[in-house]
Amino acid sequence: MSEGIDEADRPAEVTGGAPDLFSKFDPLIQLRTNLLSAGQEDPFGLVMEKVISPTEAICNGRQTILLGTYNYMGMTFDPDVIEAGKKALDDFGAGTTGSRVLNGTYAGHKAVEEALCDFYGMKHAMVFSTGYQANLGIISTVAGKGDYIILDIDSHASIWDGCKLGDAEVVPFKHNDIEAMEKRLKRIPEGAGKLVILEGVYSMLGDIAPLKEMIRVAKENGAMVLVDEAHSMGFIGPNGRGVAEEQGCLDDVDFVIGTFSKSVGTVGGFCVSNHPKFEILRLVCRPYVFTASLPPSVVATACTSIRKLMHAGNKRAHLWENSKTLHKGLTDAGFQLGTSEPQSAIISVIMPDLERGAAMWEALLHEGLYVNLARPPATPANMTLLRCSLCAEHTAEQVQTIIGMFQRAGKTAGILG
Repeated sequence: MSEGIDEADRPAEVTGGAPDLFSKFDPLIQLRTNLLSAGQEDPFGLVMEKVISPTEAICNGRQTILLGTYNYMGMTFDPDVIEAGKKALDDFGAGTTGSRVLNGTYAGHKAVEEALCDFYGMKHAMVFSTGYQANLGIISTVAGKGDYIILDIDSHASIWDGCKLGDAEVVPFKHNDIEAMEKRLKRIPEGAGKLVILEGVYSMLGDIAPLKEMIRVAKENGAMVLVDEAHSMGFIGPNGRGVAEEQGCLDDVDFVIGTFSKSVGTVGGFCVSNHPKFEILRLVCRPYVFTASLPPSVVATACTSIRKLMHAGNKRAHLWENSKTLHKGLTDAGFQLGTSEPQSAIISVIMPDLERGAAMWEALLHEGLYVNLARPPATPANMTLLRCSLCAEHTAEQVQTIIGMFQRAGKTAGILG
């Protein structure tokens, strides 16, 4: 047996005539087995033994530059954020052991919701234990039986799962296609409830949505609008409120979904809104009602981080420079990127196939660089991507180093000539 392949990873035999519930995973098990049997390091089993800073860690025993963490604003090691978490841990203990509607609301939970209202300039905020739960909860609760959800085909898994949990009819449209979205809206029966779901930044390719025009079309057709700004909060827009702010249409958005696990630098999810009936969701949203609330230390770090992000204009400007520099450097080196121009802090490098993508990922890791390997079916158009997410704490020198690493790894893996 090849080193690194556990016997449990091999396709299981069906015994006693009983159907194997794991048989549906056999193609993926075989794919993973094939990769690892060739001596490939597991691209989905990376271990960070020590995190040195927002941009460096010891990964699989190597000093490594981090370019795949979504830590866009570098808040994970901010001294004020860390101190707030320590104090809350001392003052309130390790956890709440309860739901927000029972014993799980502490002063910190109200404080972080107030910080979100101030950050977005909205009246209501609702914090969930993860960003995934925020989409799961809001979508499945707001759009019910007899309603229609119109969404971009490239929407995040948490959005699709929110649709599955609810009873609404789901109508997808081609990625970022305004005309296709409008056609589907016009086919919906008159009088039906309609929710259009969009993302500010799409996490696979790092491209942005034409929100201003899409929201106009949605409103003209009587739909409410939910925008997931997980990958733009803190970075895009004059105040870091996201693509909707950047495009001047935030006031027309009914619900903004976001996460604490990207620019905020901790964990959790949220929804902000100006809808006058929004607060009733606290009593009817199952993923909110039936799960334990975030630990006091987590909401304290999130609250402090959000307050600091309100005044992070210099960091936003530096992150934009990093994005422009990396995009140009990789393009000039001969790589095919997911966008023709830098649109966000995500730079995706398109690989010929999974095998060569995995080889490139490993070559980069040996160079001392960690990126995300993204594969079908999660990626659009069955592409294999090396997904890079820049950080405001990456220095200009680090970005130049990263470009050199890509050039050398590209030659090693046979991606560049």
